[in-house]
Amino acid sequence: MTQSIKRRPTRAVRIGKVTVGGDAPVVVQSMTNTDTADHVATAVQCAELARAGSELVRITVNTPEAAAAVPKIREQLDRMGVDVPLIGDFHYNGHRLLLDHPACAEALAKYRINPGNVGFGRKKDEQFAQMIELACRYDKPVRIGVNWGSLDQDLLARMMDENAKRPEPLDSVEMMHAAMVASALESAAKAEELGLPAERIILSCKVSGVQDLIAIYRALSAKSDYALHLGLTEAGMGSKGIVASTAAMGVLLQDGIGDTIRVSLTPEPGGSRTQEVIVAQEMLQTMGLRAFTPMVTACPGCGRTTSTFFQELAQTIQEHVRARMPQWREQYDGAENMTLAVMGCIVNGPGESKHANIGISLPGTGEAPAAPVFEDGVKTVTLRGDNIAEEFTAIVDAYVARTYQRKNPHA
Repeated sequence: MTQSIKRRPTRAVRIGKVTVGGDAPVVVQSMTNTDTADHVATAVQCAELARAGSELVRITVNTPEAAAAVPKIREQLDRMGVDVPLIGDFHYNGHRLLLDHPACAEALAKYRINPGNVGFGRKKDEQFAQMIELACRYDKPVRIGVNWGSLDQDLLARMMDENAKRPEPLDSVEMMHAAMVASALESAAKAEELGLPAERIILSCKVSGVQDLIAIYRALSAKSDYALHLGLTEAGMGSKGIVASTAAMGVLLQDGIGDTIRVSLTPEPGGSRTQEVIVAQEMLQTMGLRAFTPMVTACPGCGRTTSTFFQELAQTIQEHVRARMPQWREQYDGAENMTLAVMGCIVNGPGESKHANIGISLPGTGEAPAAPVFEDGVKTVTLRGDNIAEEFTAIVDAYVARTYQRKNPHA
């Protein structure tokens, strides 16, 4: 895909096989919600997320049992042929877990540290230093992840005292923004003083308000060239979480801010954790930043479209191309850039179908029972009868095989 948004220059950070920042494309990541101590269940979910397209997967490391399970998770994933890098999410006791479980420290590809709860009082600086020193020892990058729900209270108190002495003090919202940015940057500076190179530091400042996130990241990006992880924390469930996340991150990505993203959705009861990966991919793809799977343009329906068949066909085609994409990615170059259109009547049907690589214009109310198919703007066939879905799916498969160059054609 053509890159139309100019990204802000950041330092490139290598995380296992994945590069974040620099000239690398925006990276999609996710997080498991299994009990990490259950290494089989956690490995299975990591694999599901990776196969859905998560390029980095974060796991909770909160107990000795969880830390002991991390190398087992890595081994299980390797046996499954899933080489996704694992990120350890640490709070409160990360220094002790990494020190006591060197196999865990080695198996993880990156550590996430929250400066607001890495330690308290006199122990805070010591325990932060221990984690950074371990990251240096094992040659691991670190995400310094500030969260407004666990902001460093000592730093906040200091900044509030300073703010009170200003001729024109900041209001409470502005103070929160400034404190989060300061926490991230001061922690990064400490990490560098302790020997961690800037090329192994990623920053994040997560909040749950859209306008807060935008303001904080604009300020953070203006003051540093560290790679940045974007995410609206506690985004919520269903459409609310999707809309809030895309509203916030879409603005920042349009500004060229953000090197890796996570959509923190609350899954529906019994729902798949992979939804957050799909939403992140679709956000990047609809903005023209990445291409992951063929996109389907579909008619919303109106009084001219009395049949629901176009809705069913659009769903069938979307599910088909997403299911086939892992195989197509292995076999063909560029299939993820394919566009499809499933339209419901003559008003916009032929025009939209001609704009797509492959499109079908289904008959609306009072129209002849025929569905012309267009390939690269040219009408190639008209489908009729009860097997339109199967025939159109076969046309899509044939188009991919005919149009996109095969990888390893002699294999």
